[in-house]
Order: sequence, then structure tokens, then C-alpha cells
Amino acid sequence: MNAQLTVTAGIDGSPESLDAAGWAAREALRRDLPLHLVHAFDQPSERSRLPEIEVPFHRESGALDRAVLRLSTAHPALGILDEQVTGPPVRALLATAGSSALLVLGSRGFGALTGALVGSVALAVAARADCPTVLVRAGEHTTDEPEGSVAGPCRPVVLGIDLDRPCDELMEFAFLTAALRHAPLQVVHAWAVPLVPTADAVDPALAKSRLLAAALTPWRHKFPAAQVTERLVHGLPGHHLVKAAEGAALLVIGRRVAAGAHLGPTAHSAIHHTRCPVAIVPHA
Repeated sequence: MNAQLTVTAGIDGSPESLDAAGWAAREALRRDLPLHLVHAFDQPSERSRLPEIEVPFHRESGALDRAVLRLSTAHPALGILDEQVTGPPVRALLATAGSSALLVLGSRGFGALTGALVGSVALAVAARADCPTVLVRAGEHTTDEPEGSVAGPCRPVVLGIDLDRPCDELMEFAFLTAALRHAPLQVVHAWAVPLVPTADAVDPALAKSRLLAAALTPWRHKFPAAQVTERLVHGLPGHHLVKAAEGAALLVIGRRVAAGAHLGPTAHSAIHHTRCPVAIVPHA
């Protein structure tokens, strides 16, 4: 077991955060890493402890113990670290990024992110974390195989790539994640074309195909058993990635660190419209 890194999951007492923690537990077993459960909340002050505030507070205060019991029962071989932090969830979760292989947060329902660790919190963490962040939608393709199993056939991992900005971090995460699942990897590159091509316009498909093949070659050598499918499509990346991720185990997209602490339109489209978990990987 690698003592330097963990798979970290945010817990807030909601069903969606428990689904995310379950996904994180299975991922930790695949990666031979301990699971780090973090429950961060703003404790009400003495002067503001009204009944309507106290009830949710006490309900949340036992969330960590319930999650540990549930996951340790389901995965007795898994090492679990638990931490309860008083303070803003975004700050607490970002503080764990340096010691995490990935951060996992929950989301609820199709087409919306809600709850204490989703919405603005999830978006803020995904846009600023130094490690990959995975958003898991409750009840929507959160398992890759039967509960308790870490091997066997899996749905594909889908990787969205921008050929103008090659990224080793993104490639490594996607290839490794697919390899750990023994799952096929589908690599998708989408680009926009003029609505009215000019007479001397050149179809970029051939050049794009060569660029994509060149970008994937070193990673095919590093992961010789990988089953890689390449797809080049015209149109908006967000739209095509959502379509490609239908039935997938995971959608992997990148976030340029140099662009600052925000997510672009492709990431927003994927987060709000993709049913499967979405991994946002920071890269140069």
C-alpha cells in the first residue's frame, strides 16, 4: 500500500455522497491505496443555534461514522482513514489534494448538482484542486461491476482530448484508469468547422487523425494491453463527449491550470449532462 497517497472522498451525510464514497472505495482497492473520508461542515455558532439549524447539524455529525461502518463492512480489506473538519468544505477538501491520487465528490439527480458538497462547492474544488477530481452522480452508472468486485468486465472509459494542447497528465490518468478496470479506452477529439466552407478549404480530418495517432503512440507502448478506439468528430466537444459517455464507466476531461480557477464550457457540459462519473484532470 502506498502510504503517500490516498483516494479521498467528501462526506456530507447525503445519499449522493455515500454513493460517491462507494465509488471511491472501489477505486482505492483498484489502485491499492487507502480511502480517506473527509467530513467538513460549518458548525453553527452558540448564538445562532436555532432548532432548524441544530437538527441538520446533528444529523450531519454522525455521517462519517455511518460511512465508515458501511464501507468497512462492504470492503473489509480496505484501509480507511476518517477525518472530521470544522470549517468551509472547499478549503478542507482542497487541503487534501496534495496527498490524494484523486478527490471524489457526489452529485444528485440528472442535470443538476445539489447538496452540501456539490453545486458551488464541487465546481470550486474541481476548478482548483491539484489532483484529479471525480464527480459521481447518485444512482447513475456509479458501479462498473457487481458490488464488492474489483475485477471483471467493465464499461469503457472515455477520454476527451484537445490536440492543440497535448497533456501527459490527462493521458496517463485515462490509460491507467482503463488498465486498472481491464476496460477499453475510447479517445474522442472534436473540433468545430466553418458552417460555410470556402472553396480552398482543406478537410482537417487527415491531419487530425495523424496528430491523434502520434499523441497516443507513446501511451500505447506504455500500456501495450490497452484496447484503444479513436474517434474524430465535427462539432462542439461538450455535445459529443456527452454522447460518447452514454453507457461509459467514466468520462475523463482535462483542465488547464494556466487558465485559472474556473472550468470551461466543455467541462460544464460534461458535469451537468453526463450520467456516468466525470473526472476532471488538471494539466499544464
